[in-house]
Amino acid sequence: MRPEPGQVLHFSEDPTITRFVPHVAPTSRQSDAYVWAVDHDRAPDYWFPRECPRAMAWTTPETSTVDRERILGPGGGARVHSIEYGWLERMRTVRLFAYRLPAERFRPFGSPVPNASVSTVEVRPLGPPEPVGDLLGLHEEAGIQLRIMNNLWEFWDAVIISTLGFSGIRLRNASPRP
Repeated sequence: MRPEPGQVLHFSEDPTITRFVPHVAPTSRQSDAYVWAVDHDRAPDYWFPRECPRAMAWTTPETSTVDRERILGPGGGARVHSIEYGWLERMRTVRLFAYRLPAERFRPFGSPVPNASVSTVEVRPLGPPEPVGDLLGLHEEAGIQLRIMNNLWEFWDAVIISTLGFSGIRLRNASPRP
């Protein structure tokens, strides 16, 4: 589930949204009100239940061979997403929807590399929400390793000091550090 050219996506478990109004999320570090969406490359970051903690890593031009093999593993592809066992059943059963939104209403957000798209004006979807379907299957089709772990923290700690690109989402919901 990726956006088509001229689109960005917003993922939600709510299939009844008819308009997206800029707001400040309770957990946001940003004080400005936004509508959030993602482009083609960042869409896989949201192939998860909303509250699911996940640690993700991928190769970049700066990634060393040592880090690639140490974190992604031999034959591991270019990207890995990790979740905890406690989220596996939810990952299998969640009903996730994608809303296609007009990209021209959004601007890149994040530095030094944008990790999202934001709009400061109300945005209406281009059509009805689309069921995302099998989240495990999406990862497989995209060639993204999906690791199921007892605890995310050891992996996360290794990723953030590596030369890989990385993102952690909803880590506050992860199991406590061992």
